[in-house]
Amino acid sequence: MNKHLSITLLPLLAATLFSAAPAHAADGEAIVKKARCVACHAVDQKRVGPAYKEVAAKYKGDPKIAAILFDKVRHGGSGNWGQVPMIPHPADKISDDDLKAAVQWILALE
Repeated sequence: MNKHLSITLLPLLAATLFSAAPAHAADGEAIVKKARCVACHAVDQKRVGPAYKEVAAKYKGDPKIAAILFDKVRHGGSGNWGQVPMIPHPADKISDDDLKAAVQWILALE
C-alpha cells in the first residue's frame, strides 16, 4: 500500500471505529425483548404498562427524560401511568448500556 495513502486512511479508519455506535445500541427492540420488558409493554398497545409509543408521545421534546426513564426502569416505581408498580430492573437483568439504548429507542418511536 502506498505510504501516503495509509497515512491518510489510518485516521479516517480510527475515527470510524471509535465513533460508531455499538451494534446493540442500534437495536433497541431486540434489547427490550431480551430483557423481557415485553412481558409488560408493547410498542403500540397498553399491556400491564403503557405502550412504548405512548411513552414517547408523553415525553416528546423533554431533554431530561432519558435520564429520568433510565432511573425509573432501574429502580422501579409507580404513579406515572396508574397504580400498577413497575418493578426494579437491576444491572444483572439489563446492562446500563443496553438500558440507555432501549430508552433511546423507545423515545424515538412515533
